[in-house]
Amino acid sequence: MVNGSTRRHFFFGSLLAGAIPSAGFGSAASLRTLGYKSPNEKLNIASIGAGGKAGSDIAGCAGENIVALCDVDDKQAARTYQKYENTPKYKDFRKMLDKEGRNIDAVIVTVPDFMHAIAANWCMERGKHVYVQKPLTRTVWEARMLRESANKYKVATQMGNQGYSNEGTRQAAEMIWAGEIGDVAEVHAWTDRPLWPQGLTSIPPPSPVPDTLDWDLWLGAAESRPYTSGGDGYPNQFGGNFYQPFNWRGFYDFGCGAIGDMACHILGAANLALRLTSPTSVECLKKEGASDFMYPRKSIIRYDFPARGNMPPVKIFWHDGLSVSPEIPGVPKGELIGDLPSLPRAAGAPHPPPTVYVGRLFNLAEYEKVKDNPDAQIPKPDGSVFIGSKGILTTGTYGEQTRLLPVEKMRDYHFPPPFLTRSPGHYRDWIRACKGGDAACSNFNVASPFVEWMLLGVIALRVEGKIEYDPVKMKITNNADANKYLKPIHRKGWQFS
Repeated sequence: MVNGSTRRHFFFGSLLAGAIPSAGFGSAASLRTLGYKSPNEKLNIASIGAGGKAGSDIAGCAGENIVALCDVDDKQAARTYQKYENTPKYKDFRKMLDKEGRNIDAVIVTVPDFMHAIAANWCMERGKHVYVQKPLTRTVWEARMLRESANKYKVATQMGNQGYSNEGTRQAAEMIWAGEIGDVAEVHAWTDRPLWPQGLTSIPPPSPVPDTLDWDLWLGAAESRPYTSGGDGYPNQFGGNFYQPFNWRGFYDFGCGAIGDMACHILGAANLALRLTSPTSVECLKKEGASDFMYPRKSIIRYDFPARGNMPPVKIFWHDGLSVSPEIPGVPKGELIGDLPSLPRAAGAPHPPPTVYVGRLFNLAEYEKVKDNPDAQIPKPDGSVFIGSKGILTTGTYGEQTRLLPVEKMRDYHFPPPFLTRSPGHYRDWIRACKGGDAACSNFNVASPFVEWMLLGVIALRVEGKIEYDPVKMKITNNADANKYLKPIHRKGWQFS
């Protein structure tokens, strides 16, 4: 050990020099000098979105003051609205900001992907801190625009990829930086998503709009189209109608498919540990269930990244639509995160508190106790594996259960001493930043470049062949037609200012 530093810091030499500030992950300066609230003073938080995931985001910030709520569908928002019976409620977030703006410090944005950037930018222009659900935006241009706005208006930001606050994500980075598995040249990440319809080839006829829903506001910036409930013969695992409240993820115009839903989580450890920048090329290797207006039912995407400092080039494979974990040459079967059994939670056992994301840490004794237990449950196939020159490492959806493979290597293993700062929880991390603390771990200076390279995979699903990308010019260089997918087209009245 040299002056308190271990070989972890020197393994990649200049790569880590200055890459991670002493305060943590954020690349933005401390907000302490900008006159924000005392840590003991509660924030006044509004939410754009109140039903579905927005409900849990609001619950994650419930220790602060929830001062205004907005949702285009009263039915979906009903549970949250009942909880905050006396809180002002709106269907149009623009009206909420106009009327309640002086009483709002920060805003949660949890609506369909295609409205993230517009809503967040409206808030930041008015000096409001923002917490924006993953995948941050639907297009590359919007991701970069939000980063520029966050820095321009000097607001605290966080993307809702809670795994970035998880212990296992930091452990994965520290293990790789310590050289535990050598040079990483290949990563695989996978998910069972989509759980919603994708690959449909026809749109059902129009039907009446429910009284609780403002369909025009739900469409927001998207091209106008008739509402449809879907009707008989159209899959809708989540109830509601053909698009709303959750099926929108599968549509090109509204969401980013399975990769938009889960890659910000599952590839978070890879983005951090491998210091990923921008890929040289992206290609969809396989897709099943193609559609003119929806993402395919199943796909495999390959990203190729150049060398980064002392880290060699790396190829990353994204697999979605799986029912079991993938078989990867050289990786022990039955030991990936999606194969790890667990016993059912005891009746009445509490869930982790909403303000702190708690991912299960790997425990060999627990694994050996349940691996052959007939009552053990096999989790959904979501996870990642890093293949290095000296070994293999796997981790889960949110960075949980990080471990070396084969599992036997964990018997006498001790994780490297912590090198990265630990998070107080994803929401608390953002709230602390809003009050003048250090930048949150997935602030837009961190989240935006991550999302930019991830969203290139969304474009690869829509074109044939490999795409090559110039991040300086924000341009696809080998397919001029594909550039139209980098930036959205907005309806009149919903443009960015």
